[in-house]
Amino acid sequence: MKRIVTVQDISCFGKCSLTVALPLISAMGVECAVIPTAVLSTHTGGFTGYTFRDLTDDIPAIENHWKSCNLKFDALYTGYLGSARQIDLMCHFFDTFGSENTLRFVDPAMADNGKMYAGFDDAFAAEMAKLCRKADIIVPNLTEATKMLHEEYVPTGYDEDYIQGLLRRLHRELGCPMPVLTGVIYGDKHGAVAYDSKKDAFISYFAPHLPYSLHGTGDTFSSVLVGALTRGLDMANALRVAVEFTHACMEVTIPDLEHHPYGVKFEECIPLLVSLCGEN
Repeated sequence: MKRIVTVQDISCFGKCSLTVALPLISAMGVECAVIPTAVLSTHTGGFTGYTFRDLTDDIPAIENHWKSCNLKFDALYTGYLGSARQIDLMCHFFDTFGSENTLRFVDPAMADNGKMYAGFDDAFAAEMAKLCRKADIIVPNLTEATKMLHEEYVPTGYDEDYIQGLLRRLHRELGCPMPVLTGVIYGDKHGAVAYDSKKDAFISYFAPHLPYSLHGTGDTFSSVLVGALTRGLDMANALRVAVEFTHACMEVTIPDLEHHPYGVKFEECIPLLVSLCGEN
């Protein structure tokens, strides 16, 4: 069985980060180990008064114990990291557990809609760029990409040449062999575009655009993409699985307005995910 370790926070209620990554990767038939970076009573979108416990100090001990157990991983997957110190720890973690056969996958979750998340600034984006330099695949959205490239954020009206230019710069300036831009919208299509620097080729997949913003869709996309790649799918098929599944999760959630703050109803779509994986 293939094995992924994912490193990100866990919200006791609300579907994002680890509460999305663990069940989805497991449903894909891939073993999922976790390192929680923090524990929150709820996710931070749409809730107030939530509790927060930082687990940064536990990460080195977990790493050392795993090293003593001689654990091996097929993929190292980082999501939301709450501080520059956690980024430094992940750089070390990649060096410790990475090999030429290990997929290093970074979701630089730190910004959206042109703004950094609360508590983050441009200095944090520069630190995140250091981790992205160690990755084989990165999956920033447009805001995160422009922050790391010190580029002005363009929310709408861009074209294919603009997206391809950003991807080439992510490869050239961060050194990532295969950057993937998420949340790309061309007219009535919404999806992701990857750049394979070895072949100098672009790979994309799109679904119909749904004019809603729902919590956890980025975590859903990233978790399914890394799971698909770890199962051995090429980028074209992995993008197809990740985009189609994320789109389906949004479709079943949108009619239930009261559920919007809690995240997408991915549980209802797990049979589809299993089916999509079985097709490859």
